Amino acid sequence: HHIFELLLCDPITVGGFGRYQWLHVTLISLPGLLMASQNLLNNFVSGIPEHHCSLSVEEKQFIKAFIPMDPSGMRLDRCKRYVEPQWQLLVPNNTANVSQLQTEGCLDGWTFDNSEFHATTVSEWELVCSLRPLKQMIQTIYMGGVLAGAIVFGGLSDRFGRRSVLIWSYLQLGILGCSSALSPTYSAYCVFRFLSGMAVSGIILNAVSLKVEWIPTKERTLVGTLTSFFFTFGQMILAGLAYWLRDWRKLQLIVCAPMFLFFSYSWWYVESARWLVLNRRSEEALKSLHRVARINGKPEVVDKLTLESSHSTFTAYDLLRTRGMRRISICLVAVWFSTSFAYYGLAMDLQKFRGDIYQIQIIFGAVDFPAKLMALGMLTYLGRRVSQATCLFLSALIIFANIFVPTEMQTMRTALACLGKGFTSASFTTVYLYTGELYPTVIRQTGMGFVSTMARVGSMAAPAVLMDYISQVFPSLPNVVYGGAAVLAGCFACFLPETLNMPLPYTIEDVEERWSGTSPAPRKEEGLSLKEGRGTLVVEAWSQLMTCL
Repeated sequence: HHIFELLLCDPITVGGFGRYQWLHVTLISLPGLLMASQNLLNNFVSGIPEHHCSLSVEEKQFIKAFIPMDPSGMRLDRCKRYVEPQWQLLVPNNTANVSQLQTEGCLDGWTFDNSEFHATTVSEWELVCSLRPLKQMIQTIYMGGVLAGAIVFGGLSDRFGRRSVLIWSYLQLGILGCSSALSPTYSAYCVFRFLSGMAVSGIILNAVSLKVEWIPTKERTLVGTLTSFFFTFGQMILAGLAYWLRDWRKLQLIVCAPMFLFFSYSWWYVESARWLVLNRRSEEALKSLHRVARINGKPEVVDKLTLESSHSTFTAYDLLRTRGMRRISICLVAVWFSTSFAYYGLAMDLQKFRGDIYQIQIIFGAVDFPAKLMALGMLTYLGRRVSQATCLFLSALIIFANIFVPTEMQTMRTALACLGKGFTSASFTTVYLYTGELYPTVIRQTGMGFVSTMARVGSMAAPAVLMDYISQVFPSLPNVVYGGAAVLAGCFACFLPETLNMPLPYTIEDVEERWSGTSPAPRKEEGLSLKEGRGTLVVEAWSQLMTCL
């Protein structure tokens, strides 16, 4: 027993957050640089260039006689042309009543300005005017894939392991993402984006769990927040790549090809020892512990360990079966849905701000730095629950404030939108960490997949609120809906239990005893023990051992 006493009292004896954890966290976090690109890609891949009805070369010289001005009088109408040429409009100071002149749709197609975008899906497949909803549909279909991936890969990773599903997700995104760049038709592109979205979900969910399950308790807050900056940098990288390439096929290819690199080195990852022990793979768990200890320069601390475990199968029903799990799941569903709903509502329509879209994307990315640093301080000193609720309430406050800013004050509106997006981003950072700490190991990925599914429902619903006809009839409605959802989620967050500096729960019984004060009837074959020499250590000792490693 003296080996365990030393181990449990002094985490430094096995390296604490050692060399292995540094490499592990860094390598798993690197793909995050391109995950933001995947989620926000539609801003540039499906950007809407300036356009008007196609004219012949001769007609272009007298364009005002063929194309009317839009209602603002500032630019040519994008979807109409005169039935007959209106030559009188070329005369200076003419008094013709243009509202009575007959117009028709663009029967011969459109001419697109390529100064901002050289080529987009919109210009290639003419997704404008009556077909404009198909532009938003691309993002909705992609988010549908992310939703499906959360359902499918969340359950598969609890069954087959975090590492194997993560490796497969890298390969799937590499192949199908690059295939998207070669899509011959709109329908084919949507299919590839749906499947790519599934892979993105598999990468994000399994990367979070694989990191959390190898990080000591005290370092979890700092590491979880700092690794989220990879997503922040990714947003700024996306703006740079989009500005440099300005072609949707090249941009699609360049953000997906690196997945093959991530796939090639992901075989080095060590499977979660927590998951291995709980799935009757004790020998593999022991090898994982030995490997981590050797990399950390502490091979002697686990030389005498032998493991025994038992296993039972869990389903999504177990997320709602008991009182404590039901409380956690319902509250997290509200938080994930609203955070994603508000985040993508603000971040997925940058062209509405009427500025340089590339600069706005950089600003939207840069605002995450102070927001996440604020979240780090709050998570460390105030705890998870207060941080989560505060981020949601502040984002709602900023979104509501934008309702009262006149549309002419675009700079102010953009600044407030950036600030609101920063708080929703901080909420995302918090909820990813918080969820991994609330759900027990035996069902962590199923839980992550379940609540992430609701987040994808929110991200799919967000573009619907931005439809042109809604914005024209009720200009303030999007902000009211996004802000209201954030307020509701903030209220639900107040009912979540606190997890600051607490070890990860292993079983549903741990959750019930810790946060409900009750212990449900034990399920058949549940349990876990760890033996060394004469004695037996129960789950709590194993938890502390894994925390040390």
